Amino acid sequence: MSVLTTASGPAPVDEPADPPDTGERHRLTAVTGLAALSLDAVASVAYGPEAIVLVLAVAGGHGLGFTLPVTLAIAALLAVLVASYRQVIAAFPDGGGSYAVAKAHLGRRTSLVAAASLVLDYVLNVAVAVTAGVAALTSAFPELYGERVWLCLGVLALITGVNLRGVVDSARAFIVPTAVFVTSILVLIVAGLLRSAPTSTEAAAGHASVLAGNATTVGALLLLKAFASGCSALTGVEAIANAVPSFRTPRVRRAQHAEVALGAVLGVMLIGLAVLISRFHLQPVQGVTVLAQLADASLGHNAAFYVVQFATMTLLALSANTSFGGLPVLLKLLARDNYLPHVFALKADRQVHRHGVLALALVSAALLVLSGGDTNTLVPLFAIGVFIGFTVAQVGMVLYWRERRGPRWRGTAALNGFGAVLTGVCAVVVTATKFADGAWLIVVALPVLVAAFETVHRAYGRIGARLGLGRIPEPPHRDRSVVIVPVSHLSKLTSEALTAAASLGDEVRAVTVCHPDPEDRAQTEALERDWSLWDPGVPLVRIPTARRALGRPIAAYVRDLAATPGTRVTVLIPEVEPARLWQRVLQNQRGAVVAHAVRRDTDAVICRLRFRLG
Repeated sequence: MSVLTTASGPAPVDEPADPPDTGERHRLTAVTGLAALSLDAVASVAYGPEAIVLVLAVAGGHGLGFTLPVTLAIAALLAVLVASYRQVIAAFPDGGGSYAVAKAHLGRRTSLVAAASLVLDYVLNVAVAVTAGVAALTSAFPELYGERVWLCLGVLALITGVNLRGVVDSARAFIVPTAVFVTSILVLIVAGLLRSAPTSTEAAAGHASVLAGNATTVGALLLLKAFASGCSALTGVEAIANAVPSFRTPRVRRAQHAEVALGAVLGVMLIGLAVLISRFHLQPVQGVTVLAQLADASLGHNAAFYVVQFATMTLLALSANTSFGGLPVLLKLLARDNYLPHVFALKADRQVHRHGVLALALVSAALLVLSGGDTNTLVPLFAIGVFIGFTVAQVGMVLYWRERRGPRWRGTAALNGFGAVLTGVCAVVVTATKFADGAWLIVVALPVLVAAFETVHRAYGRIGARLGLGRIPEPPHRDRSVVIVPVSHLSKLTSEALTAAASLGDEVRAVTVCHPDPEDRAQTEALERDWSLWDPGVPLVRIPTARRALGRPIAAYVRDLAATPGTRVTVLIPEVEPARLWQRVLQNQRGAVVAHAVRRDTDAVICRLRFRLG
């Protein structure tokens, strides 16, 4: 791997760039970007309105009357967030969203809090999306319920495999399910608006209502809780701003178009469904989703009803793709800033950050196994991180506009400030109401993750100081070079190794380790006799040892030799490269043992000569 030295640590350099525009075909357009990065937000209409209804149901039918006003307030916040993230896209075209905003205007520690919150939210989004989709499948086919964990892992493996082929391939694979779901919801809304009464109530028949007795008033706290719960529909709005580098040029314009399209589609669907809930006086029941009742009421209990259900199930499962589009880019930025291992900054041919994709898949798989594939176990942890990210981004943009003081900056900053207040309140309310249900884990995990970022950063700082990065080094000079070649027998491999060693150094020494038992002594004496007859012009040094060890005696010899001032030691280890992969198990791994000991105990240079068979 090539390394670029920076003031804070060695940073990885991507593989050589393709010729101009060659890599653009592996990037996103506005349409494919909407398909790849909006699945989380679009799919949230399946549970966002239901979250509002379930909270307001506590106040009975009178409380449900506030469904539309609460949804309109959420739609207004959505408009503020979309406008804000359009600004973020333009101001920070390298991506990173709230992390980039906070790093520029709120300080290092706040930026790490934003990054940690986004990381947690992205990981939880994958687990929640996959379990929700599988839960819809097992609801239709109860006999599969016992296999839900394996089904979850299978869906996760499918999404991971598609994303390893590139963000464009994932967008193309998921554009049809996205279009089918959005079309079915819009058709549902239009059909419902044309009806004065429900076409069918068969879906809810026989299910117990969860509606409480009518209350005379609805308190502000209940409305606030309903607003905060319904804001779960806004998760995923930030994903496009996090992944701006994944778009084709002009990246900013395409990403902004995708952001506006996402806000428009999501807003229309949320408001439309809320209107239908009020129009049909829908009441939540156990075991049937609000969206299913709306499909039943608008379209009837027929094939169209099942199309909506199947499209919902598919998109819920695939909405995990939003995390695969956004998190690897965020991890790349953190790695570039020395807060994560630099391997996360490497990019493959298809514009894929494979290490980020695989890390997300592994952590999500662990969550799926630990939760038993149960959505209800994961939901209390969900959405807290994204509200923190929203708030940090809004506050940062207020400072951004204040520093620039352009035309009408006060109005724009006031809009961002208003959004920051709303999302901050949501973060507090959601955390408080879900704390006992598991949200405390996020409260603990967030500072732990920030501390991990800091630890990695300090480690890279020490590495940079040790390497003298940022300072002009001393001019290079030539030292006496000694090459050590471990041998145990004579062969063509031995000759090749000595030839290579003679090309590398001023002096070459062959060494062999001799153990005290008679058999080993006899083998060593035989080697010395053959060496004298061969006479390669290189001395053979016997290294006696009382223990049955190979690597440590050679490392000790190298360490003593390197103690001589002005001497550089290279250990050249000859090894056979078999013609077949399975033949590697036939080797004795002596080279690996020697290399490990020399690397651990000395500063010598290690060369491993591969002699290819066949």
